[in-house]
Amino acid sequence: MERVRIAGTGSYVPPKRLTNQDLQNMGLDTSDEWIRTRTGVGERRIAEPEVATSDLALEAARRALAAAGWSARDLDLIVVATITPDTCCPSAANWLQAKLDAPQAVSFDVTAACSGFVFALNVAEQYLKTGACRRVLVAAAEVMSRTLDYTDRATCILWGDGAGAALLTRGGEGPELISTHLHTDGARGQDLLLPGGGSRTTPISHESVARKLHTLKMIEANLSFRIAVRGFVDAIKECVAANGIGLEDIAWFIPHQANLRMFRSIADTLKIPFERFYVTLDKYGNISSASCAISLDEAVRDGSIRPGQLICLPVFGGGLTWGSALIRWA
Repeated sequence: MERVRIAGTGSYVPPKRLTNQDLQNMGLDTSDEWIRTRTGVGERRIAEPEVATSDLALEAARRALAAAGWSARDLDLIVVATITPDTCCPSAANWLQAKLDAPQAVSFDVTAACSGFVFALNVAEQYLKTGACRRVLVAAAEVMSRTLDYTDRATCILWGDGAGAALLTRGGEGPELISTHLHTDGARGQDLLLPGGGSRTTPISHESVARKLHTLKMIEANLSFRIAVRGFVDAIKECVAANGIGLEDIAWFIPHQANLRMFRSIADTLKIPFERFYVTLDKYGNISSASCAISLDEAVRDGSIRPGQLICLPVFGGGLTWGSALIRWA
């Protein structure tokens, strides 16, 4: 069977910065030291009001296409991972398809919260391995800033906006997507909840707005932290075991950018040097599905990733969802 290759990556974050000091100036009971100590976030990027998720995905996709030397007309499939689509209908992928002018490509969204990029890679992998498609665009994009209650210190300090993209193909040369591994636990879906917009709270009413049902809720943050650490650790162990390698064989761990303390706990648990974790959390905050994709592209472009290295992408998110991908760079 021909191997699944990554032909190019791209990413984009909006220029507007929201710093920890800005949040304090808005009247939030917090400080730069408080946020950095508990999360590792220094600032996050915020999309302008007229910018939608597909606009961010478009910029990331264009950069990935340029890196691969492809045209949008080369694409057979467009998969967008997001929990903040432009509209419930049509999908963010449909909007992106139109903006790319790629009418020949089938397009749809994948909803797996912060694990979305790896879930979308898995979808692309299946289409490529069966021969149904030859060239696939995977984009992960979010406008998380529009899901936030800026009086809720537990959540609003974490999230930002942005997009990352990868182009995958079958056969040829280049970095190889070796494997992907996925898991879900719907019974714990309430731990990270965005009630508004779904059938439970539609149409929007004065009551639903007053009850803040259209903003992100994090239930039992301390418990969620422990569950997430366990999910990340299990995902990394599964990736290693499935491919018959050791933790020492992996050059970089590029996780979903959730929390710096979480990364240190994962590193301590697995006895991995923390320096092998690639971190963008301080610059961009948590961008849900897009975090992992943006970090991968930045690691490629700044030369951190070198030919021959194994890269593990562990992810964990609402749903609950978790998993990993293993890539050998070339």
